[in-house]
Amino acid sequence: MVFTTRAGGASASPYDSFNLGDHVGDDPAAVAKNRARLARAVGLKDVVYMEQLHTNTVTVVDGPQPVAVPATDALVTTRPRLGLAVLVADCTPVLLADATAGVAAAAHAGRMGARNGIVRKTVATMVDLGARPDRIQVLLGPAAAGRNYEVPAAMAADVEAHLPGSRVKTTRGTDGIDVRAGLVRQLLELGVTAIEADPRCTIEDTDFFSHRRDGVTGRQAGLIWLERLETNG
Repeated sequence: MVFTTRAGGASASPYDSFNLGDHVGDDPAAVAKNRARLARAVGLKDVVYMEQLHTNTVTVVDGPQPVAVPATDALVTTRPRLGLAVLVADCTPVLLADATAGVAAAAHAGRMGARNGIVRKTVATMVDLGARPDRIQVLLGPAAAGRNYEVPAAMAADVEAHLPGSRVKTTRGTDGIDVRAGLVRQLLELGVTAIEADPRCTIEDTDFFSHRRDGVTGRQAGLIWLERLETNG
């Protein structure tokens, strides 16, 4: 499991410099260089990306894809050495794996996707492929923290109704959403207990791209893959 920052790439401002998103207006050649560098850095030949639309659609992939998988916000695979990438700039990147069953997943949990059950559906898809909730390990990456994620009161109430545990107060005393907190509670209710959450906030930490902070900006990635299991001949 890997999370990138915005440092060390080929993109120019305002996408400087390790932008991995090909949908934000950056030079396609720079994005291609950055994606190739990421693959080399982790030793993978193939990395699958998504056309993320804040849906709750989960797609199972079993091999390389010539283009981003259309209209999906989670990828699940049982194929070793196939990288699954999720792109974010405040949304929560969620990486999941059951190493015993050989099932891995990457989910894009923005406010709407999290509200509408993208992580719940991802876990269900993993279980369909042989994973068990009590064996699934989850890592939630850097994202907008509740202390800085200010939203209207009605929106906070709506998300809380669908993702309990997500409604918070910001440092200003206004209504906010902590997507990671809501997802941790949801995962625990699903029987997933091996959960780690990176506490860093993309809005306040300039090591990361943040749409809320900067508007036009790049995207960092969460990346997960399965290694081949050793077998004794």
